[in-house]
Amino acid sequence: MGGLFGVASASDCVSDLYYGTDYHSHLGTRRGGMAVRNGTEIHRAIHNIENSYFRTKFESELNRFDGGLGVGVISDTDPQPLIVGAHLGTFGIVTVGRINNQEDLVRRAFARKGFFSDTAAGRVHPTEVVAMLICEADNLVDGIKNAQEAIQGSCSMLLLTEQGVFAARDRLGRTPLTIGCREGAYAVSSETSAFPNLGYEVDHCLGPGEVVQITPDGWEQKAAPGEDMQVCAFLWVYYGYPASEYEGINVEEARNRCGAALAENDDITVDFVGGIPDSGIGHGIGYANRRRLPYRRPFVKYTPTWPRSFMPQNQSMRDLVARMKLIPVRQLIDGQRILFCEDSIVRGTQLRDNVQILFEYGAKEVHMRPACPCLIHPCEFLNFSTSRSTLDLAGRKAIAALEGVEDCALDEYARHGSEKNLAMIDRIREQLHLTSLKYQDLNDLIAAIGLPREKLCTHCWDGSSYT
Repeated sequence: MGGLFGVASASDCVSDLYYGTDYHSHLGTRRGGMAVRNGTEIHRAIHNIENSYFRTKFESELNRFDGGLGVGVISDTDPQPLIVGAHLGTFGIVTVGRINNQEDLVRRAFARKGFFSDTAAGRVHPTEVVAMLICEADNLVDGIKNAQEAIQGSCSMLLLTEQGVFAARDRLGRTPLTIGCREGAYAVSSETSAFPNLGYEVDHCLGPGEVVQITPDGWEQKAAPGEDMQVCAFLWVYYGYPASEYEGINVEEARNRCGAALAENDDITVDFVGGIPDSGIGHGIGYANRRRLPYRRPFVKYTPTWPRSFMPQNQSMRDLVARMKLIPVRQLIDGQRILFCEDSIVRGTQLRDNVQILFEYGAKEVHMRPACPCLIHPCEFLNFSTSRSTLDLAGRKAIAALEGVEDCALDEYARHGSEKNLAMIDRIREQLHLTSLKYQDLNDLIAAIGLPREKLCTHCWDGSSYT
């Protein structure tokens, strides 16, 4: 995934940029970058953060940054920010998203005798492709709109220019961008959780495809938002930070409502409810409150050194991280009937290990209630749940076991409560060694988020596609 943060301040912006970007570290563990503009000069730094946190990599060189305009990024794709010199002037650019037609766009550039300089292992970096598309136009705003129209997938971006920071949300609003303000400064952020401790208040949520120019004095709309939106519903289910809000809807409150919806349709007898840390906690609290059951923490997450387990690209490393970061509490497990709420089950390998540990520690029963439906389709629009094969998804693997092929009757398997849907879920339950497994109804998830269904991307659950 990734996250963006930008600042336009009447005074030095470096401290806000440093901490604001760091507040996006939950979205990636590969690279972090910052660029600050002071007059006509841009100072940039990019660091690998796979083995050390963002703050530790940048702290020692903060005194080399100076200026009132800046952009920062946490990126799990290419090294960013990119500094571009073109007929539009010199600008910095950071992006978040996924370009599905990148090869076509690169071939188009080559046909026009264009070139790319920032490559690795023979692959063009997506941020440079975006910069190329911007530079095809006569001005920055038209260039941004040109890029948004050309890109299949999604791309939200920040541009660092002499005229301020330009912010553009992707064409269908799959990833959010929000403007915050305080005296003498304006900021733009993927996560509003970056604002409170820096003194910013939420001022404006960019709409799909909207482009704004941000200066220390305020912000000005340069391109109006489109009417169609497909914001990623997984923001509220999983990868959004609990203190953040998107479209005015807080993540933690939405997760509480998800858990309550799970409880409404459940009558299982258990001793207490828990949540798989971290994102399952909000769902678990909502479930426990609705059913008036105790909420306890039989797994405690060790946060000082272990990153989010879906981030490492190597599966064995993901499994190691998942095992090491959750510490079981035997006194809360032994002899108990436990119900866990989880944000989702993607591959299921980590969860299977967690369940085995619970039974080894004496649990009598382990029940699982994911806060969303079963994932059947890999994400095509963001770098989330990307896999080498659809068979990496627990749902597709179960379908393949039941049907002999992994792409049979997918609509029926996705239909909540259908015979095939229940057979798929029971197959997953057996593989995970759970006492019971019930998924969230998609309609209940949509109601818990609180946006109209047509405004949400639900592709990974039901295969719906809006491009």
